Amino acid sequence: MKDMLVRLVALPNVNDLEDELINKGIVIRRPIAPEKSLVSEWVKQHFSEFWANEVEVAFSRQPVSCFVAQKNNEILGFSCYETTAKAFFGPTGTVESARGQGIGKVLLIKALQALKEQGYAYGIIGGVGPEEYYRKTVNAVVIEGSETSVYENLLRRNDKNSQ
Repeated sequence: MKDMLVRLVALPNVNDLEDELINKGIVIRRPIAPEKSLVSEWVKQHFSEFWANEVEVAFSRQPVSCFVAQKNNEILGFSCYETTAKAFFGPTGTVESARGQGIGKVLLIKALQALKEQGYAYGIIGGVGPEEYYRKTVNAVVIEGSETSVYENLLRRNDKNSQ
């Protein structure tokens, strides 16, 4: 998978979309320390152990370098930044039942805005799956030659839980 580059000074405004989500009872915010195990376990259950490990790194930062989307006491999605490498966005995910409402877009933009607030002019989306989504949503471009990336020699388990 390739990496993509995002120009952080040209991010779209998602305030109206976030307001729509709030009107539906969906809040997007940074989780706090007492929620670490809940968020990490949720990510492991719905996505992967690797991503849960990155969430744990996000909780080692102040402020936490992660955002969650929640409705009442239910997590619907998450996004992290600067967990594997400097200026990197990801991992991120929204549960299938909550997709199509703009949750992922707001999570993406909030994390990228946080990178911008740290002083970065560009952010990197590492090991991209949905290239077209990122191209359309934040004008991301593929970094040529990035097939060999920070994830190249990633250790993996030899069982079904290796993702």
